[in-house]
Order: sequence, then structure tokens, then C-alpha cells
Amino acid sequence: MTIRKFHKNNKQENRNVCLIPDSAHGTNPASAQMCGMKVVVVNCDEDGNVDIDDLKNKAEKHSKDLAALMVTYPSTHGVFEEKIMDICEVIHKHGGQVYMDGANLNALVGVAKPGKFGPDVCHINLHKTFCIPHGGGGPGMGPIACAQHLAEFLPTHEIIREAGPKNGMGAVSAAPWGSSSILPISWMYIKMMGAEGLKKASQVSILNANYISKKLSKDYKVLYTGKNGNVAHECIIDIRPIKASSGISEEDLAKRLIDFGYHAPTMSWPVAGTIMIEPTESENLEEIDKFCNALIKIKKEINLVETSKFDKIDNPLKNAPHTYVELASSEWKHAYSREEAAFPTEYVKNNKYWAPVARVDNVFGDRNLVCSCPSMDEYKDEAA
Repeated sequence: MTIRKFHKNNKQENRNVCLIPDSAHGTNPASAQMCGMKVVVVNCDEDGNVDIDDLKNKAEKHSKDLAALMVTYPSTHGVFEEKIMDICEVIHKHGGQVYMDGANLNALVGVAKPGKFGPDVCHINLHKTFCIPHGGGGPGMGPIACAQHLAEFLPTHEIIREAGPKNGMGAVSAAPWGSSSILPISWMYIKMMGAEGLKKASQVSILNANYISKKLSKDYKVLYTGKNGNVAHECIIDIRPIKASSGISEEDLAKRLIDFGYHAPTMSWPVAGTIMIEPTESENLEEIDKFCNALIKIKKEINLVETSKFDKIDNPLKNAPHTYVELASSEWKHAYSREEAAFPTEYVKNNKYWAPVARVDNVFGDRNLVCSCPSMDEYKDEAA
């Protein structure tokens, strides 16, 4: 919205095209479209980086109407865009502005200065990087940093006049300075960590992701790495080759992780048929090793499916997760043992998490919404 107001002030209201790499968070095209911009997708290359040639071609094609580029750095593919300065230069050459999504700042804080890369605006997310819960409804909020030429177009407020510049682009929230319940948490985290602690958090985030990438690389294909073979703050393991050879999908793997006591990492995003693992700085070495060992054990089970030692349909992965009700049943109908189902490792035997329900039909659930509550019987006549 700040960029839109900037172009409007320059009598260039026609600039309404926003270039967005196909590795971007879904919030990026949503934000652009809510501002009335037309989204044009930019391809990525085989290493997960923005395809510079495609970017140049589309920037040239839409030069007269180019408003902005939204780019995440490091990208959602888990790589640092090595040509980020060239990317910014291409957009500026055609009169556009560069918005940098700060979703992955936990790989930058204390290590690099985004302002030197060339972006004009940067959203500094507080979730994940600065201690606000990541996912599960954790609010994606935080301050907006911008270059001097955009400062006069930052948000204002109709009631609280001292909030923002006189020529700003209007209010984006009822609370002009953000959430008073959330901001103190990040402030306390930053004060307690200090500059040295924040930098170490970034370094450990990168170290954790690369440790996982290397440890799993013998059993799984890591989809994207930089030219030095390293990832940024997250790594993506590709399940598509496994599905082709065994019939085991990323969903089967995710459900099987529940039997090991883990909620699966992000599945089928940003690339379909993959699992994206993002440990941040939060996990210690012991926990990371346990998680990696679970995935390595699962790969061994997949190998048993491929060699027909496990049935392609009736196997621990296709039937996961296994509940205590099923395990305690007098009738065990599977071709594998109860122990293989529920206690695949020694660690799990002593630290068992029991899933409350077995595998559900996701597609059926999505298509057939059923609303229920404990007191629904009272209202069944009215509902009918």
C-alpha cells in the first residue's frame, strides 16, 4: 500500500503490476491483489533461485505498468538468493519498487543488513524470528522498514493523528502501532538476547537446517541447495521419487511420524510432494538427532515396501497413525506386527505418544463439513 501511494503521488497510477516469484509465501500475491495490483508470477530455476532471465523478460514486458516485486530473502525454497542485488537493480531500472518479505529473518539477524541488498521496503516479521509463535495462528505482524523516499507514504491513522506522516496511505489497523499484547514479548526477547544472542540465534538456525540436510541426504533427496551444497534456514526433502518407486506419499510419511511422536513439518509446500523442515534455533542437538533418526527409520520401512517385504497397501506407513484402541484389539488384521506398528524404535517404547484418532479421509472431510458441539441436541429441532 505504501508503494501504491508512492506511485500515485508520482502521477503513475497505471503502475499496478506486481512480480512475485513462484517460491513466495501465499500472503504475497494475496497482499498485492488486495491492493488492486495484478500479479505476474516469475519462475525459479532448478536450484530454487529466482530465474533472472524470466525476471528480466517480465520486467521488460510490463515496464510501463510495473509497480513492485515481492521477494522473500532467504527464499521459501531455503536458499539465499545469490543475485538479490541484481534482482533489485532490474526492478528499479523499470521504475518499480522492491518489497522484501522478512518471513525468514531468523537467517539474517546479526549476520547481514537487508537494507544493503537493494529493497525499498521490508516487513520485519516478529513471529518466529522474534519469539512470537510460528504457525498455528501466530500473528504475522511487525514493523515496516522503508527507504527514505517512501517514508512519507507509510501508514497513518484517522483518529490518532500523531501516528504516521501527513501524506501517508491511511490506516491498516485499528491499533496504529500494532498489538499491545504481542509487541512487549518481542521487546523483552530482544532485550534479553542482546546483539550477541540474536546473532547466535541466526547462526544456530542455519546450522540446524544444514545439519538436518546433511544427516538426511543419504536417505532423502534434498531439493534445493546453494552452489556450495548448503541450505539457508530450512531444507526441503523430495518425496516424489520415493512415491514413484514405492507408492509411499508425503502424507504417508507425515502420518507415520505421528507414531514416532512427531507432528510432521510443513507438507507439500512450497513444492508439492515434498516436506519442508525448518528447525529454527529452538531445537537442541539431541532433539534434532531423534527427529532425523525417526525419518531414517521411516526410510528403512519404505525400503521394505520397495522390496515387497512389506505389502504395498497393508504396511505401517499406509495405515499410520496407529491408535492404542487398534493395538489393544483382540483382532490384529495387519501383515506386520503390533510392535512394528506402534513401537518402531527403542526411544518410542519409553516415550510413547498415542494418536487420538487413526487415519482420516482428508478429501471427504474437506467436502463434507459437519458441525457439532456438546449441547447440539438441545437445538436439533430448531436446526432441522
